[in-house]
Amino acid sequence: MILLPTSALTAAEQTHLEALSQRFGLPLTEQANDWHLAWQQQALVLRHTDLPKQSDILVDFASGSASYRRQHGGGMGEAIARAVGLNKKRDLSVLDATAGLGRDAFVLASLGARVTLVERNAMVAALLADGLRRAGEHPELSDWLPERMQLHFAPAQQALSELGVVEVVYLDPMFPERQKSALVKKEMRAFHQVVGEDPDADALLPAALALASKRVVVKRPAYAPTLAGAKASHEVKGKNNRFDVYVKAAF
Repeated sequence: MILLPTSALTAAEQTHLEALSQRFGLPLTEQANDWHLAWQQQALVLRHTDLPKQSDILVDFASGSASYRRQHGGGMGEAIARAVGLNKKRDLSVLDATAGLGRDAFVLASLGARVTLVERNAMVAALLADGLRRAGEHPELSDWLPERMQLHFAPAQQALSELGVVEVVYLDPMFPERQKSALVKKEMRAFHQVVGEDPDADALLPAALALASKRVVVKRPAYAPTLAGAKASHEVKGKNNRFDVYVKAAF
């Protein structure tokens, strides 16, 4: 559900929220419980009525951290870029079948990839749609981001079976938290509560391999087993994660 603000909405805001409500099946309401979306300072945010210390979660591709990584990150030398193959071909078509908050997709798009973001959870998909809208209006992003990032609202399995062939399929399925939840950032603990786990994660790999023309990349915690127990062609290690790469054809 989307909680309406107590102050009056502009005509554009009203139209935007109604469109999100219809597209993602999220009713507009004046009272919300538990996890819900709210309109706050011209942006859609995810919050919990009983967790005042939990910061709002939103998709902001123009935020300080996103901008810093885009401008000063490792570029083509980043582990994710090397795993996907952007160091070999810049204009890659990538399907991010488990988009979440879109942060990895944004990194790939900022390096030249054309990314389709697939998200099954309605509230998270609405956050992505609103983040893409605001990014499309940002002076540093508007000239390239709308052409390189497109949102598809559907379960990953469905998207992998109905979308056209892409060069790379990227998977980052939700992995169960470790026993010591203090190791997990507060935002990610909240995200786990909203989206749950991905019990069909293992089934995504063969579907991804059938769709990708070049490779499938699976992001995993460093301690996690490979998806479906399948041996990767090779792996690329990041700071806290690794990327299992399943090569089908050379670039």
